[in-house]
Amino acid sequence: LKQKRKLIMLRTGKGKGHLLDVGSGTGAFAAEMLLYSWQVTGLEPDEGARRIAKEVNKMDLLDISHFFQLQERSYDAISLWHVLEHVHELNNYMDQFQKLLKPDGILFIAVPNHDCVDESIYKEYWAAYDVPRHLYHFTPAVMKRLVESHGMIVKEYLPMWYDSFYISMLSSRYKYGKTRLVGAFLTGLRSNWKALFNARKCSSVIYVIKKKG
Repeated sequence: LKQKRKLIMLRTGKGKGHLLDVGSGTGAFAAEMLLYSWQVTGLEPDEGARRIAKEVNKMDLLDISHFFQLQERSYDAISLWHVLEHVHELNNYMDQFQKLLKPDGILFIAVPNHDCVDESIYKEYWAAYDVPRHLYHFTPAVMKRLVESHGMIVKEYLPMWYDSFYISMLSSRYKYGKTRLVGAFLTGLRSNWKALFNARKCSSVIYVIKKKG
């Protein structure tokens, strides 16, 4: 949570501002941003998660149905942490993100990347495919085309180092029936080494996106 908060504050250059967090879950990240004086709108489709957010994190999240009713050009930052791969109306959502951002606003999208070493090792057992819950599977090239087709541009590709280990452990369990910890750890390490000088090869990537122009 702390790393995500720092990332948003650093890339936006703002100590406080307006954040839209899509797919807030139980509201932990939204609560972290609120603690640092950001005004936060959190959207979450699951009623149970919204209830926990209110009880545990004191966050009043809105149902995802409010998404297309939000005021345009209102947000300094919009965040989706492993959410976009679950979205049914992908192109409609991307259009709306572009409309909701302020002219200098930034969209942060974190998704798995199947153009990575651990996918090449586990193949159909690669846990981040997560079919049928994941409706889309992205690579940096695919994300770049998607973003640009909706009037935006990817400014940075940032690695999520821990995901390679987590995904490798799950993939190992799917492939062998139990987790082979040493092998999974080495696969995660190998995957991160490949991505060390090229974040576009990481198991999961954070895309830092701005409007064109």
